[in-house]
Amino acid sequence: MAVLPVFDMVLFGGTGDLVTRKLLPALYRRYAAGQVSPESRIVGVARTALSRAEYLNQAESACREFLGPEFDAPHWTAFSGLLGYVKADASVEADYAAFSTLLKGRDDIIRVFFFSTASNLFSVICRNLAKAAVVTPLSRVVLEKPLGHDTESADLINTEVGAVFTEKQIYRIDHYLGKEAVQNLMALRFGNALFEPLWRRGLIKHVQITVAEELGVERRGHFYDKTGALRDMVQNHLLQLLCIMAMEPPASSDPDAVRDEKLKVLRALRPLRDRDVLTKTVRGQYKAGAVRGAPVPGYLEEADIAPDSSTETFAALKVEIDTWRWAGVPFYLRTGKRLQDRLTELVITFDEVPHPIFEKPPTARTANELVIRLQPDESITLTILAKNPGEGMSLKPVSLALDLGETFKTRSLDAYERLLMDTVKGNLTLFMRRDELDAAWAWIDPIRAGWDKYDERPKIYIAGSWGPSASSALIGRDGFEWHDEL
Repeated sequence: MAVLPVFDMVLFGGTGDLVTRKLLPALYRRYAAGQVSPESRIVGVARTALSRAEYLNQAESACREFLGPEFDAPHWTAFSGLLGYVKADASVEADYAAFSTLLKGRDDIIRVFFFSTASNLFSVICRNLAKAAVVTPLSRVVLEKPLGHDTESADLINTEVGAVFTEKQIYRIDHYLGKEAVQNLMALRFGNALFEPLWRRGLIKHVQITVAEELGVERRGHFYDKTGALRDMVQNHLLQLLCIMAMEPPASSDPDAVRDEKLKVLRALRPLRDRDVLTKTVRGQYKAGAVRGAPVPGYLEEADIAPDSSTETFAALKVEIDTWRWAGVPFYLRTGKRLQDRLTELVITFDEVPHPIFEKPPTARTANELVIRLQPDESITLTILAKNPGEGMSLKPVSLALDLGETFKTRSLDAYERLLMDTVKGNLTLFMRRDELDAAWAWIDPIRAGWDKYDERPKIYIAGSWGPSASSALIGRDGFEWHDEL
């Protein structure tokens, strides 16, 4: 793997959870793999008063914890030479003077500003960076999700960030798109002649996309209670997975060619308005229960959660795409916290043969199913019917499975490893364009409005279950079941 050009990466929110749990370990791995030049620099920025030595101690503790056996002391010693720290309040213009000194004389190298902060700070950080004259033609800015809380707020942020950075310099990140299995979904569809003819109405019955978490809100209670599952997960992660699953083959692998096709899917989503939200969506909120045998509190007992909160921790939706390829094929989206398992998967259920000549096995609800799993392990499994050994023509479902880790005998890149390096390379393929974000919010906003209009309160589910029973009823009305309920 070639060494990347020298870069400076400035991490706003440098002492926060995302930086310490994900970004620094990802950058360490790329350095240990020889992809990051020793002349590059990585600078944490936060309001906490820390010396560089104190920041390095915090960073080392985090990397030891989250890298586990991958942590190597000699590699860390070398990597830590790249790290720096600046105490700065993102909203105080005077604090940005330190950046001018820090970055002076390095205007001719790639400069990445990563905003791991609340999105209401994005605009003010951009303005202050511009005033400090540290934004160059080689600069890029990475914006973490969720970007705003509705169409209006997202548009304002995009306009103000766009006043400082051009669209080609703006990287709206969704780490799900950096996962190896998502890349393999694109390879499966567009690199093989086998599946593309089958990828359409008349051959696919329905599609399920599930992003399930065992964890609760953890230390994000204050943020999450103002956000909820629809904004936190559906608006970005699930819709992006839906786009890759449903988009037309792009003309090339060029970033804009791929993003043009994703945008067409978002614009073809049938709106869920008014009473549609009562029949095609489900809101849920977990109460006390047990996850993997350990008792856990209910959402209302979590830290920083209002005792009368109606924020949803679970959302399920029936989605339809009004195109020739997908008309009449339902897509079922589901996400939630404190569910039975940590799981992200796409399930494509193919139609039955038009005229069965063999007796269908009683345990096989469907003959052909493609399951693409993103976590906890990354795999692709195709279920088919095969003859059971012995007399007669008794059929049995069998699986053709691809375990990516076992097949390639190598560790897959973490999503942030790939996306951070793509930022340095200037590859925008896996990042959202502004018009994509606009289309996603335009589809999400009416759902929120419908919930408010009809006072649709979250349905309670027990922590450690698969969500409220209404979720099973949502898909059951069409004669289907969630994959984990089979």
